[in-house]
Amino acid sequence: MIVAHKIALNPTTDQAVYFARACGVARFAFNWALAEWQRQYKEGGKPSEGALRRQLNSIKRSEFPWMLEVTKVAPQQAIKNLGSAFKRFFEGKGKYPKFKKKGVRDSFRAENGPETFAFDGKRIRLPVAGWVRMREALRFNGKILSATVSRVADRWFVSVTVEVAHQVPVRENQVAAGGVDLGVKALATMSDGGTVEGPKALRSNLKRLRRLSRSLSRKVKGSANRRMASA
Repeated sequence: MIVAHKIALNPTTDQAVYFARACGVARFAFNWALAEWQRQYKEGGKPSEGALRRQLNSIKRSEFPWMLEVTKVAPQQAIKNLGSAFKRFFEGKGKYPKFKKKGVRDSFRAENGPETFAFDGKRIRLPVAGWVRMREALRFNGKILSATVSRVADRWFVSVTVEVAHQVPVRENQVAAGGVDLGVKALATMSDGGTVEGPKALRSNLKRLRRLSRSLSRKVKGSANRRMASA
């Protein structure tokens, strides 16, 4: 069973600078691959994410040496994401991929591997960045598959995917267990992709306040009805 846990990070200034650089490399790789995909397709070719990853590997040392400053997985995974986006598009399950913009869903991914990931209480060791402080410890025990570092406004988060050994058995009339990710847009995001909307009390109360204000404005000044409505 695969579960995900999103945790807020407390990086140092240097680590935050590295995260921003890695996000930039991932974004550049995605946009480069999308432009190259379009060019090859117009010329009658049959582009693929695998071929584009090999192509970038063959030229990045000479043409884009600054890409070597971050984990190699960041640009490679970005091109894999492009391949997945095109697959969904061709299957009619998604829109045609668009070029990424700086500051919009900035993220980069690191796959697990030898001496790549480690956890020590409220710390995670990431490639190049080293040990990074987390707001809380990882809740799940199992095989760490990947970690995606993302930025929301000025805050950094890491989403860790874990393969747990056992799945909680589901009895009749019992909901299956899964990972829960508490967030801002939705109250909670389940590991199966489902979301639980928050109560949004402010929005609903503002709507009610506007309705009551319109009703009050229609009442005759000095009348008993107006006094009752304003109470």
